Amino acid sequence: MQHRHLLPNEIDLLLDGEVGFGVAPLRAHVDGCEDCQARLARSRKIVDVLEDLEHFAPSVRFADRVMAQVQIVEPWHVAALDTARRFVPQSASMRTIMAATASAAALALTSGAVWLALHADLTLYSLNLAAGRARTMLMDSAASIIGTAFGQSGLDTLRSSGLRGLALGAGVMIVAVGGATFGLRALASSSRRSRE
Repeated sequence: MQHRHLLPNEIDLLLDGEVGFGVAPLRAHVDGCEDCQARLARSRKIVDVLEDLEHFAPSVRFADRVMAQVQIVEPWHVAALDTARRFVPQSASMRTIMAATASAAALALTSGAVWLALHADLTLYSLNLAAGRARTMLMDSAASIIGTAFGQSGLDTLRSSGLRGLALGAGVMIVAVGGATFGLRALASSSRRSRE
């Protein structure tokens, strides 16, 4: 122990009056080292001053004021459980009615899902048939409108390009109508400004 000075935690052990086999060499070192004696004396003065300070207790509402400023992060599962509890009725009869209604809805959804799973081929066939008929009706109505508006050449173009051509033509029409509307507004506003 003669080759080094005491560390702060070793001085703390001596200040606290600890006893044990490791404290005796520390005391022996302090007896032979003037620097460590001075550090121990300074530390003892500080401890004595701290002991003489008035002891006080926080106010009764201190913990409540501190905790009101602490943001507590609530886990998602606790928040979900609290939200679910708000929807559960307080009376036993209403809980029974709610459970029966939820069970009936779950049974209906499960039965529908099972039926769809067992009859998936029929469901897909029906959906494809409905989509095909809707596409045919759309093309027929577009053909009659284009035939009336643009004649046989427009109708031939629609038949050769299909649904993509119809979408492209509708886009061109929308842009043309929008451009015409914007141009007419600009013309009207400039005419109005020139009159003023």
